[in-house]
Amino acid sequence: MRADDPAEANAATLPSITRRLPVGTLAAREKYLIGGLVVLALAALLAPPLPAAAWHIPHFVDGRAWLGVPNAGDVLSNLAFLAMGVWGSERLRGRVDAPVGASWFFVGLILTCLGSGFYHLDPDVPQRLIADRLGMAVAFAGFLGIAASERISLRAGEAVLVLMMIAGLLAAWVARDNLTPWVAVQFGGMALAMGLALTPPRLDALGLPLRGVIVFYVLAKLFELGDAMIFEATGHIVSGHTLKHLSAALAAWPVIRSLAPSGSAPFRR
Repeated sequence: MRADDPAEANAATLPSITRRLPVGTLAAREKYLIGGLVVLALAALLAPPLPAAAWHIPHFVDGRAWLGVPNAGDVLSNLAFLAMGVWGSERLRGRVDAPVGASWFFVGLILTCLGSGFYHLDPDVPQRLIADRLGMAVAFAGFLGIAASERISLRAGEAVLVLMMIAGLLAAWVARDNLTPWVAVQFGGMALAMGLALTPPRLDALGLPLRGVIVFYVLAKLFELGDAMIFEATGHIVSGHTLKHLSAALAAWPVIRSLAPSGSAPFRR
């Protein structure tokens, strides 16, 4: 057999690949992933309903207007989502090795800018929350698709992208009356993402730093909880909710950074 025979080359590399990732590991991971998705589905469908009417609409502490824009801090800070979404989409142009769900992740960020900005213009109207959550659902589905494709398999990423997209959009709509499915999608999905972040990446994955995305997301939640406290601590310069938007947008930075052009990253000219 010739030394340059592709079959011989593949056979020569197979043992080293097998030592690094035993045959059947990906299939086992897919089984665990299916189990996690089943648990989330059961929680969304069988857990006691949380009436949306009983959910207290939070009072955002910074209601100052600027240049005629009400609640300017919370509205205009959503432009960070737009910037990250456009930047990330530009990084994907012509790229042939982008992970599954990346394009939807960045589209979701742009939609989040529009939906969240629309909501914060008049947050006392609960129906506006639908627009806010729809954009988040798209971005979240995209991120979980990225995570699954990086850590499990490409087909797992595609399946998770589709399933979480459908579940997220339905949950955002149903949240008008029942918040349980939305809670399951948001917090259960993040628990799933954390589990994937702790899983070693596939051999041919880009190695996107999923933990960095999660750190920024957790930081955003902390800023959200400290809305008034941060507003007072900064002398009314900035509120916690405004910082929440900025931190959540920065969660896209680890993904964008991993998509930076390099000599090892193939691009289509």
